[in-house]
Amino acid sequence: MPETLTSFSQNDYEIVKREILCEGFMRLARYTIIHRKFDGSWTDKFQRDICERSPAAAVLPYDPVLDQVVLIEQFRAGAISNPQSPWLIEIIAGLYEATEKPADVVIREAKEEGGCKILDLYPISQYFVSPGGGNETLALFCGRVDASETGGIHGLANESEDIRCFTISLDEAYAMIQEGKIKTSPAIISIQWLMLNREWLKQLWQTK
Repeated sequence: MPETLTSFSQNDYEIVKREILCEGFMRLARYTIIHRKFDGSWTDKFQRDICERSPAAAVLPYDPVLDQVVLIEQFRAGAISNPQSPWLIEIIAGLYEATEKPADVVIREAKEEGGCKILDLYPISQYFVSPGGGNETLALFCGRVDASETGGIHGLANESEDIRCFTISLDEAYAMIQEGKIKTSPAIISIQWLMLNREWLKQLWQTK
């Protein structure tokens, strides 16, 4: 049976050149790279344009007593091509710097974007968002909240944020995924994770 993971390391690739093409809220860089191939030989030089940005952290707020999740809706310029609407249903998220911890970021963002207090956190996963064209990573959490205290319009005016926060049952949120009404990967991943882990997570959090 073949191994599921290869033994490639930092010594098996080389960044020959890195050029900054443009820089703003995000940075676009052009990499010239070579790397070792699966047969042991090396590739020729090739180029990839990579969108570089700070890592992100996201949280799905969940009330284990009411069995409800807290979601947000906001305008996203990257979804202008969406035939339905560029307003997307998401979970709470934010970028962070190397000096910050992802858990601290989602606690802060939950207050800013959802007006809710995170009472407990459970880590779900950390993954590359779109490694074919960007270096962004996302640390994903589920957070215990009192959903009866959430809702309304939130966001920071100096960041042009206009965020609607709302609460629905977990089953309703999952149905929205099946109906194609939720199109953002952090929301899809975290809601599906919670559907699989709801019962034991309820037991864990309802004892606190």
